[in-house]
Amino acid sequence: MEKDGIRENLDEKDSNIMLPKPSLDEFSHLSLDIGGSLIKVVYFSSNSNCLVDDNGMRSPEDSLEVSNSNSNWPFLSGRLHFAKFETSKINDCLEFISSKQLHYCGSRHHEAPAGDKNVIKATGGGAYKFADLFKEKLGVSLDKVDEMDCLVAGANFLLKAVHPEAFTYMDGQKGYVQIDHNDLYPYLLVNIGSGVSMIKVDGDGKFERVSGTSVGGGTFWGLGRLLTKCKSFDELLKLSHQGNNRVIDMLVGDIYGGMDYSKIGLSSTAIASSFGKAVSENKELEDYRPEDVSRSLLRMISNNIGQISYLNALRFGLKRIFFGGFFIRSHAYTMDTISVAVHFWSKGEAKAMFLRHEGFLGALGAFMSYEKHDLEDLIAH
Repeated sequence: MEKDGIRENLDEKDSNIMLPKPSLDEFSHLSLDIGGSLIKVVYFSSNSNCLVDDNGMRSPEDSLEVSNSNSNWPFLSGRLHFAKFETSKINDCLEFISSKQLHYCGSRHHEAPAGDKNVIKATGGGAYKFADLFKEKLGVSLDKVDEMDCLVAGANFLLKAVHPEAFTYMDGQKGYVQIDHNDLYPYLLVNIGSGVSMIKVDGDGKFERVSGTSVGGGTFWGLGRLLTKCKSFDELLKLSHQGNNRVIDMLVGDIYGGMDYSKIGLSSTAIASSFGKAVSENKELEDYRPEDVSRSLLRMISNNIGQISYLNALRFGLKRIFFGGFFIRSHAYTMDTISVAVHFWSKGEAKAMFLRHEGFLGALGAFMSYEKHDLEDLIAH
């Protein structure tokens, strides 16, 4: 769900993530995934260092508790925090990092580390594009980590270490899925960012990008901005709640006089042509409600992604498909549309599954790339 631009927690309380305890001067706290549309931030805060104080101000964050409940292992007590910013407003992200002194975390007295220690792990194209800006504004260097490596590492970590994390969603019903760690691989990871990457994951560090599409979150936001004059992705998504895509989409029933085309398994309410009614009606853009336009656009892109994803899963004999990326944002209609597409094209044999922290796979993977975290030990337990 979205509330005031902030992704709310899902129904259940956040599950604990237990991290092995390093020394304070070795522990790295901040990582970034700088995409074409959004910047995703992951950082760790503890009770003893890198204190976080919002001064009563709400921040664009979600968080996950880090527990010391297991006495058999030495754990830090604190939280993993997740924040997001529009890439076009990168200065807001820089101010956020500076105000919380996150670029100083890892030093004992909140002083900037010297020399090459003043480094932040970062992934995504923006890690290259904005490297000089981070150096100029914050005095830090971005240690660039491969984007696909990070996406897979982040997904594997969540699926193995966080419970519950994966869930199905159809007809308004959400069902959490128990993941058998011994039967996790192979699976298809569909990351929906500005564009879409489809990755066949065969194990830790074993993967292949098998397909993708340029029709993704950036398409929804870009076309939506042009067609509706919305000022933000979240505003466009919220607008789609109030829309009716049937005003604009041509349905099977519109072609067959309200009848199903049962011979090939198409109901009268199935979409025959996205935006198809706009061709046959003598209307201009301003004659359509922005709510209906955004709804139709969201339906078109979600259906397309769901179909292409299943076809790639079929190609490799995969029954398990996980969807991530900030296009989804736990939005009920988006998840339902993707799920229906996968169910329809697979004839019920495959299921779409979603992740509670879907937008932070890359940033989590970058966070885990700090060698001294020993996060493989965490996953093993």
